[in-house]
Amino acid sequence: MPLSKKRSAAAESTELVKRAKKDSCNDDPMSACSSSSTAWDGDTKVGPSSTQAMSNQVPSLAHPAPVFKGTAVVDGEFKEISLDDYKGKYLVFFFYPLDFTFVCPTEIIAFSERAEEFRKIGCEVVACSTDSHFSHLAWTNTPRKDGGLGAMNIPLLADKSMTIARSYGVLKEDEGLAFRGLFIIDRKQTLRQVTINDLPVGRDVDETLRLVQAFQFVDDHGEVCPAGWKPGAKTMKADPTGSKEYFKSEN
Repeated sequence: MPLSKKRSAAAESTELVKRAKKDSCNDDPMSACSSSSTAWDGDTKVGPSSTQAMSNQVPSLAHPAPVFKGTAVVDGEFKEISLDDYKGKYLVFFFYPLDFTFVCPTEIIAFSERAEEFRKIGCEVVACSTDSHFSHLAWTNTPRKDGGLGAMNIPLLADKSMTIARSYGVLKEDEGLAFRGLFIIDRKQTLRQVTINDLPVGRDVDETLRLVQAFQFVDDHGEVCPAGWKPGAKTMKADPTGSKEYFKSEN
């Protein structure tokens, strides 16, 4: 083959590879070659600061919470929500396995019915699963006597792509659903507490509220909270001398 034809064939081959790569990137926004710095599937979006987005590892305490954005059911309507919406507030962000199941409605209803108590102390509550927002809506339109949720006082975030569950390290990969992870995120969007239950056991709203109150007290007063602390109980200074006052009063 003449040299000019070889060069022409090589150039054509290179161009085809470039096109294939471009098409692959367009078809797969999660691919490394994507020009976008975020991943989006119509339901959920995980931004570049989510370092655990693809690793399914639990994020580190005292570090920024993984960012998220997605479609939620809020007051019976579809609405885009994101972590940024909660800047300056505390956030209880919890995952549950699936809509139309058994333990899940007991947890979600319990948090929904206590949502106002959290709001009074500057804290919001958001629930999330790997179901679609259409499934969430159908569940809220199902009567509680039939296993539904009824009207909700908290958003139900859809994570059908499983990117948010993966970024928070709670994805059960073999089944495509989330473990019962609960994350307390502070006013600066720093992760302060993590609880992850296996599927059969639900979580306790009272304990979650207590933990939020305790972290807020530490933020506002600089003292630390001993075991079982509740608002109004004694706290202690986190130093050898200052802590003696607490120990003397309690022993």
